[in-house]
Amino acid sequence: MARVEDQVRARTFTYAGVTVDTVEGTIAATYRLDGVEFTETAAFDGLDLSAAGVDAAADLYAMLAGLSYYKAGAPKAVDLGVLRVGPAARALLAAALDAGMAEFAYRNGLDLRGVTIEGGAEPRGRAVVDTRRGPLIPFGGGIDSIVTTSITPSVDAALFIVGPGDERFEAIERPAAITGLPIVRCTRSLDPLIFETAARGWFNGHVPVTAMVSALAVVAAVAQGRSEVVMSNERSASSPNLVVDGRAVNHQWSKSLEFEDLLRAALREALDGGPEYFSALRDRSELWVARELARRPEYLRSFMSCNRAFRQDPDARATTWCGECDKCLFIDLVMAPFCDRAALEGIFSGREPIADPRRIGDLEVLVGIADNPKPFECVGDIHECATALVAAAARPDRVDQSHLADLAMRCEAAPLEDLLVPSGPTNAPVTGAARDRV
Repeated sequence: MARVEDQVRARTFTYAGVTVDTVEGTIAATYRLDGVEFTETAAFDGLDLSAAGVDAAADLYAMLAGLSYYKAGAPKAVDLGVLRVGPAARALLAAALDAGMAEFAYRNGLDLRGVTIEGGAEPRGRAVVDTRRGPLIPFGGGIDSIVTTSITPSVDAALFIVGPGDERFEAIERPAAITGLPIVRCTRSLDPLIFETAARGWFNGHVPVTAMVSALAVVAAVAQGRSEVVMSNERSASSPNLVVDGRAVNHQWSKSLEFEDLLRAALREALDGGPEYFSALRDRSELWVARELARRPEYLRSFMSCNRAFRQDPDARATTWCGECDKCLFIDLVMAPFCDRAALEGIFSGREPIADPRRIGDLEVLVGIADNPKPFECVGDIHECATALVAAAARPDRVDQSHLADLAMRCEAAPLEDLLVPSGPTNAPVTGAARDRV
């Protein structure tokens, strides 16, 4: 991509303030982009934020949430200002600016290498945290978080749900209700100025949102004395969408093992006693996750991973699977080896994506036999997709779908069984949350 001229970029992004209101249960983070000031607020429903360690966790949240405003000007200098963070947190921010914003940089023709990180207040000493309660599970209503919740011991566990305001997303609330677990809620309110991006001529694009949700979950876990924040990121989240000039561009970077390790290091630097942060699914494939969901029929008609279900505008928000986007296509594909065709047709209201021969080109991208990189969506890697397609095409209830059979002959697929066993590194404990029941 062509490089944007340097003069259109801002000069400095500054972390100007972080305020924890223990009475109201809110965190306010203030930022300056040259002469423009932004403030966003995170409000925790009924949560006491006076516990030791909340201030340190709030700094990590404010640090990562700042990327939503940094992107408006993409300056070459970042001033940590009031943040009281140590070397591990600085390393986390540096990686988030480089790898976490790689898709944003790629799409905008920007080079974010060499962004300097300076300033900052004196780091705090490690806060001793009392973590005696059960795990907190960030929950988005998709197949990954449903499966994590299903395999995590439920004693004193709770879901963590972040929303943009008072309204709630049906696609999250329906499966959350089925779990029967209590919910810890957080409202993240972006500064209204950032919605004027187009009018002001600012840059726009993808930011590592899961990093911000993770940090908010840590705040909630520290406040409640919870022992673990259990994420739902499987191993292919570490696979990049494409490599440009030797640099990986990964839409899911904040779900990757790299991010997980960096945040764990920052937490060890700031907090003594936890909570632990890890993904229960790190060594699992998307096919393993799909099989586990298929074994839980109570969720099949309630879950919804279509991105159109999460649009900010309620009038534009989908209440059923759209059946048209790449996420719908991928979920249908990985579920197909394990679910009856009729069940999937019911989920997609008769518009099952993989059944449509017009989607062959999109399937070719997912399985890696097209020149295009995989979509900038939370989808599995090409090996998972190719294996899923071959397994789906071999099912007796799909013998009439010749386009799948033809495509399967062109795929380089691994044996399905190979993708249904744990493989690769994980930070999840050998025993404890999300392992005992796997």
